[in-house]
Amino acid sequence: MKPPIAVHPLEKPCPVCGHTLAAPFFAAGRQPLATLGWPRSADQARAMPCLPLDFVQCPVCSHVWNTAFSYDSVPYRSNPNRMFNSGAIWRGHLADTRDRLLARLPEAPTVVEIGCGEGHFLRGLSEARQGQGSYVGFDPNASPETGHGVEFQARLFEPLSDLPAYRPDAVVIRHVLEHLTAPAELLEQLAWAATLTGKTCFLFAEVPCIDRVFATDRLADFFYEHVSHFTSHSFRAVLERAGSVLELAHGYDGEVVFACVRLGVPAVCRDRANGSAAFARRTDANRARIVERLAQLAASGVSVAVWGGTGKAAAFIHHYRLDAQRFPLVVDSDPAKAGGFVPGTGQEILFRDVLKTRPIDVMIIPTQWRARDIVAEMAREGIVAGQVLIEHDGDLVDFRQDGHPY
Repeated sequence: MKPPIAVHPLEKPCPVCGHTLAAPFFAAGRQPLATLGWPRSADQARAMPCLPLDFVQCPVCSHVWNTAFSYDSVPYRSNPNRMFNSGAIWRGHLADTRDRLLARLPEAPTVVEIGCGEGHFLRGLSEARQGQGSYVGFDPNASPETGHGVEFQARLFEPLSDLPAYRPDAVVIRHVLEHLTAPAELLEQLAWAATLTGKTCFLFAEVPCIDRVFATDRLADFFYEHVSHFTSHSFRAVLERAGSVLELAHGYDGEVVFACVRLGVPAVCRDRANGSAAFARRTDANRARIVERLAQLAASGVSVAVWGGTGKAAAFIHHYRLDAQRFPLVVDSDPAKAGGFVPGTGQEILFRDVLKTRPIDVMIIPTQWRARDIVAEMAREGIVAGQVLIEHDGDLVDFRQDGHPY
């Protein structure tokens, strides 16, 4: 027999995999900003507001995040997040990751870096290729000068518009994802944007890795500015939402995890999206066709009734503009609905027996999958309609005479 779960799960959806429940991980209380507060005096430092830290972990992908985080509490635009590490080991890590990325790129690549900070990694790429290519950095606080093949944009990167505009060979996201409340959202948008270009585009991403936390119980990793804390497993999980993970490795003695991903959307998703777009195009044409058919029907002077005035029948009435002036007669076989009114258009819903002494020319049945039962009910109750129309294949068809699956 398996042991029971020792904790009560929390209703906190995971920002990486979307699992809806989490386990308590570290209730750290309240602390001031650790890296972006920038107090200018001891008094300012002591007066800094303390912000809540309440970390939970996803039991599915192992991701850890602060459920009490608020993006508005962090002054990213006024105080940039500057990473400073002049150690020889760190410099070697930077050189190694640059070389790994450049090995996948053409001689004169176009590279975009999201959250470039002061641009040292981007400049390193440019210098390694002796300025050949185009290198563009995006950061709301970007202040470096543009030049020598490197361009800086002082704004957020908009994946669905900027990536197709720049058509990069690679997108770099280093030490940014841990600051985002919805990292999967950015990565999925990058995947779709890359698919729109039809060009191979790689993503190089890097974040701090907390794998060692579980072996050492260290707590210094957890501060307010890092809302997300990636394990190797959760890092792979979020990157798989962006495309094919070609490489995932660790650097700086295991303290960071990085990966190279071929951005893209699975074929089944592309086909589904194309199908959605085709449906949208057909819907515009079909709605216009049926609206015109109904307008002609109303103008002809024939008597028309609509069977059903709530739920999907009400949706039909709105989709095809069956207003109360032209189509006043709405009936239903449910006595409880009689005396009610069609939401929005206002026709009174009458009990179906009103038609027993009032033959009509045309009966419209919006719920076509019930049409066989309704037509049988009409025959049983002596309700006469010269023609029964249902919606099918983008038009109104005669239920008794035309082909349809109902």
